Amino acid sequence: MTKRKPQDSGLIFALDIGTRSIIGVAGRVVEERFQVLAIEKEEHGKRAMLDGQIEDITQVAKVARRVTDRLEEKLDCTLERVCVAAAGRALRTEQGSYSIEFPEVSRITNDAIGRLESGAVAAAEAMLGQAQEGERRFYLVGYTVAGYYLDRYPMSTLRGHNGQLLEATVVATFLPREVVESLYAVMEASGLEVASLTLEPIAALNAAIPADLRLLNLVLADIGAGTSDIAVCRDGTVVGYTMATIAGDEITEELMRRFLVPFATAERMKTQMDEKTVTYRDVLGLEQSIPGGLVRETVQQPARSLAREIAQRVTALNGGAPSALFLAGGGSKLEGIREMVAEALDMDENRVALAGNNYEITAFSDSYELNDPELATPLGIAVSAGLGLISDSYRIMLNGKPAKLFRSGALTVLELLMMNGYSSVDLLGRTGKNLSVMVDGQRMLFRGEPAVPCVLKLNGTEAAPSAVVYAGDSIEFTPAVSGVSAKRTLKDLLGADFTGGVTVNGRLADLDTLLNTGDQVVTSSRPIRLPRPAVTPPAPPPQPAPPPPKAAEQPPAGVKRPEPPPAAGGPAAEKPAEAPRAAARVPVPAPAEARPAAVPSRPNPWEKPAAPVVSQPPVGPSLQIVLNGKALLLPGKPEGTPYYVMDLLEHSGIDFEHLDRGVELQVNGQECAFSQELRAQDDVVIRYLET
Repeated sequence: MTKRKPQDSGLIFALDIGTRSIIGVAGRVVEERFQVLAIEKEEHGKRAMLDGQIEDITQVAKVARRVTDRLEEKLDCTLERVCVAAAGRALRTEQGSYSIEFPEVSRITNDAIGRLESGAVAAAEAMLGQAQEGERRFYLVGYTVAGYYLDRYPMSTLRGHNGQLLEATVVATFLPREVVESLYAVMEASGLEVASLTLEPIAALNAAIPADLRLLNLVLADIGAGTSDIAVCRDGTVVGYTMATIAGDEITEELMRRFLVPFATAERMKTQMDEKTVTYRDVLGLEQSIPGGLVRETVQQPARSLAREIAQRVTALNGGAPSALFLAGGGSKLEGIREMVAEALDMDENRVALAGNNYEITAFSDSYELNDPELATPLGIAVSAGLGLISDSYRIMLNGKPAKLFRSGALTVLELLMMNGYSSVDLLGRTGKNLSVMVDGQRMLFRGEPAVPCVLKLNGTEAAPSAVVYAGDSIEFTPAVSGVSAKRTLKDLLGADFTGGVTVNGRLADLDTLLNTGDQVVTSSRPIRLPRPAVTPPAPPPQPAPPPPKAAEQPPAGVKRPEPPPAAGGPAAEKPAEAPRAAARVPVPAPAEARPAAVPSRPNPWEKPAAPVVSQPPVGPSLQIVLNGKALLLPGKPEGTPYYVMDLLEHSGIDFEHLDRGVELQVNGQECAFSQELRAQDDVVIRYLET
């Protein structure tokens, strides 16, 4: 077998991976038009795709390989590089704005504009992240600048002007990562390298409505098997994309239900509606014959539902009916669908047409009839890749490997990087988080370290993110490194030689404690001891009842026997004298010299022992204050020592052992420390900080 020649740089190979079939187109650019040299098509043997999304990678790859093999045979060459398009079934569009202010009036450079647009795209990306669940990643498909402002004045361009405040708003389009990754996986399994990537609605639009026609308000509706992609253009540009999940499969499924036939049989029946008799075999194995008119009648209802859905999507995106509408894709061939769409949009039927009449502006063929609406997407992929290239290579290298890229016109470095999974953080970096704490009522702020900027080179020279790239270019990119967040310990704040006491959020802390934003630090020149919870001394063990006195010890006649002392817990113990609160919480042992003498071994039961004499230190005067709006009387302390704010913690109602937020400390309206001394009539506040 003769070895085939390799694919040369001028040969363009495009594959349209559709829900129902795969169409391959190969050709060359001749005098600024794409010349089609070969076309091949094959349907999926089973439903390997759902609503434009690849489900069975292996099955889709097999069909793609067979289409490629037949094209190679026709062209007598080995196809290696392929241009493809991703379905727009989960396309997302977000708007983002960003501003840059210079210290003084400055001339605006391309680099400044690049940073401005990068920030706006990053803002759009952030909005996209807020609207999505989980960790779903998106690729940037492209963006357009909705408006510039220079010193708050609207501008069409900023380049070359002088100003101080720059603002930009962009509309960015994103596609779920799994859509792109599955498409690349199929191409890899087929032994092909992706040379360029665009969106199916963009590709179909490039074939059906060339750029010089887009001054008018025109709409393209590409009706596939699983989805109907819609693109709107006016004033020379594409203003939006949308998608309807109703498409040709809904009509096929209605035939399956009505006539009990397999999917493939229902697909064939859709093409036989004009025949007088349609013959088929149902799922029971019985051969049936019905009038073609019955098939036409069956598809009317789902076809009208499809037309209404397209009309609603067009009206919502365009703000009303367009000047004209083109129908593309295999579903556009359904009998009567053109008239139904016109009726749903309240348009003249002559303003709704099948795509194909404008193909000759950008494509031609000596061997094939191209005026077919089903060829809009495969032809558009080839035209987008061929007419968008200005060098002899399809590839753009990123860090030594072929980059994944969407082709939708001019492509910037920023777009290419985000198409390949990099985010705005990789481009701009983030300054480390600041640390803010309160130390003895004073706020202290420690700033995080700045980011290490990215390194971006285009063909070996430093470049701005806004730089335009072309096929054959090479990009070297090292992502930015985010700055380190500020970190401080108590030792960093107070010094290693600090010997006083310190609390963090009301808890005792050592100098190695790492601080967090919002922490409340209070220091004292002497060690701080938080009050411990009261400990109730255990009850004494029950004593056995004394034995009855012997007869010789009976009291003399006429002498009343003394009552025994009441047992613990008896009636006399029910109401003990109330001791001051502080004394109740801190038992004071009797001094050694005041302890009673040893008890005689045989005590006289009628003799009442003398109470021990305990010397108490002098008690200071009580202290009347206001705590959290309520009067509080504090008993005097031994030796007359003063009260401090920390003495009131147990009266505040706050569990300082299990704090879950900051605490506010005030005396007479001023922030204070735990160690502040209290005076009579002080107004004290100890409460949680409001969040």
